[in-house]
Amino acid sequence: MRRYSITMLTVVLSIAFAGAAMAQHNARGMTKIEANSQTVSIDYGRPSLHGRNINDMLGKLPAGGFWRLGADSSTTFKTGTDLKFGDVTVPKGTYSLWAQKESDNSWKLVFNTQHGQWGTQHDPSKDAYFVPLTEAKAGSPQNLVTITLTKEGDNGGMFDVVWGDLELTAHFTAQ
Repeated sequence: MRRYSITMLTVVLSIAFAGAAMAQHNARGMTKIEANSQTVSIDYGRPSLHGRNINDMLGKLPAGGFWRLGADSSTTFKTGTDLKFGDVTVPKGTYSLWAQKESDNSWKLVFNTQHGQWGTQHDPSKDAYFVPLTEAKAGSPQNLVTITLTKEGDNGGMFDVVWGDLELTAHFTAQ
């Protein structure tokens, strides 16, 4: 009887984990660098444009609207060291990442203290840090959302997200 129970538990857990994995419909991406001898990483879903125009998709976001910077589970940002983005210091920790479109059509990178939730479940009351993003036309447009962290100097780096011909960037230094 005990062997049967263990076998059934194994089957149920296998089905549960397979179901969770299948719920992630898009490929996952990961980027990471070392800053101040600590890891900074981003795990995110990679939706595809599927022939759609990025301006038709994100251009219709209302002022104050949020883009979840990926697909499926929320985009997760982890840093083992405090990071300074211009005048904003983001303490070491784990956050979900969002991009917020402002009324003047500029963008802000939003660090939210809630993480691990489904990507459409944004709780603005947990938004903790807001970093201005620089928008540019991507030199190399991407069909899939592509987020990269690039090392700059000894303790610096750059956050970069490209989707279609939209590119948003922010520079940071490790503290």
